[in-house]
Amino acid sequence: MARPLIGRTVRRLRMEKGLTQQALAVRLGISASYLNLIEHDQRAVTAALLLKLAQVLEADLAALSGRTERQLESGLREVLSDPMLGLDAIPEEEVVAMAGSAPNAARAMLALYRAWRVAREDASGLALPSGRRILLPTEETRDFFHERANHFPALEEAAEAIGRELGAHPAELNHAIAERLRRVHGLAVAVQPMEQALRRYDAATRSLLLSESLPRESRGFHMAFQLMLLEARDATEAAMAGAEPSSPEAVAMIRIGLLNYAAAALLMPYAPYLSAAQTLRYDVEGLAARFGVSYEQACQRLSTLQRDGARGVPCFFLRADPAGNVDKRFSAAGFPFSRFGGTCPKWIVHHAFATPGSTRVQVATLPDGASFLCVARTVRAPAARWGEPPPLHVIAIGCDLSRAREMVYADGLDFEAAQVGIGLSCRLCDRADCRSRAFPPLEHRLALDPLVEGAAPYRFEPAARA
Repeated sequence: MARPLIGRTVRRLRMEKGLTQQALAVRLGISASYLNLIEHDQRAVTAALLLKLAQVLEADLAALSGRTERQLESGLREVLSDPMLGLDAIPEEEVVAMAGSAPNAARAMLALYRAWRVAREDASGLALPSGRRILLPTEETRDFFHERANHFPALEEAAEAIGRELGAHPAELNHAIAERLRRVHGLAVAVQPMEQALRRYDAATRSLLLSESLPRESRGFHMAFQLMLLEARDATEAAMAGAEPSSPEAVAMIRIGLLNYAAAALLMPYAPYLSAAQTLRYDVEGLAARFGVSYEQACQRLSTLQRDGARGVPCFFLRADPAGNVDKRFSAAGFPFSRFGGTCPKWIVHHAFATPGSTRVQVATLPDGASFLCVARTVRAPAARWGEPPPLHVIAIGCDLSRAREMVYADGLDFEAAQVGIGLSCRLCDRADCRSRAFPPLEHRLALDPLVEGAAPYRFEPAARA
């Protein structure tokens, strides 16, 4: 595996602290010239020095991993490669320099690009009366959770406090939540046929109606959501502090996402869930059975285990439909999801649809050498009525290959033999021999020759570099 490069991250954190190289070098007990080499990724960082950097810069080891910069870099590559902008190829070193030295400017560029896409694709979404750009609520919500590493201490504390009062074993938690709703809030839970909704709160009768089509674990989640809606409002508002969504829809979507997070934290308390995950070596089906939750809920909770001093294996989480649409994604593992396009057809996420219900495992290697252990499986929701296809999704989780042995899915796996080269998307991937390519890469000129038919769909020339 490639050695992680953290020089640009050290430089960014140093500049945020207002420290010169000399001042930071003195605190670290090294020479300024040695620190300069580290910041330019010309010297490796020892474990002892890494810990000292984390202490002096007041940053955790996850922040020093360079995850933020890599994700900014991948977003910038997508933006700068859009042919609609009419730009020449941007040198890789300029993209890296911008993400590392000017992260706020990089994020502003991504925000402007999103706004431009909205303006281009939806003329009704140009701007607010104040002149402020309207962004897609779904994108704003994803960014909100992504920028906070999908971990919210205030919601964890609120859920733990309620959980202690309930004092119920996971097998009895649904009943305990229903009793609390009845006893404390005068709210009765009823399961009945419902054509359009899965959950509905009827204020007139003080009843929470749940669809009979919901499986038991989903009923429990909806009851937990309702309880957190009533009792975790302050914690939810605290988690939203500092956010400035551009529309009421974005505010509502973020708030609902936070309440979903709180409900999951109630059903899967942090410390017991982390302990079980480590004991079961992240066996998702085992975790789902132990806590009485669905496979999807168990997977998504793994992506939130990032508490300071008690971190789990950093996992990404993704949910996709058969058309390739990704409607949920969280990345504590630093996986650089494509922000504006599709995903690689060679990724295990798409192959899992061919074997419904079976768990598929893949070692996915990106063009920059980063490798991830990826686990994917389909889940099926009940159909609304006879004759309508039931919703089918693939749920995927994964971690950096350096942490893969902590997961049961790596047992017996030959990492070298199992490697599959993937890209962020066809338009950003420059793998010349890929037979699964749907589009040519944006930064390369096509090499067209009527006398030669290659195995790969497109032949192209190397991109010109300034």
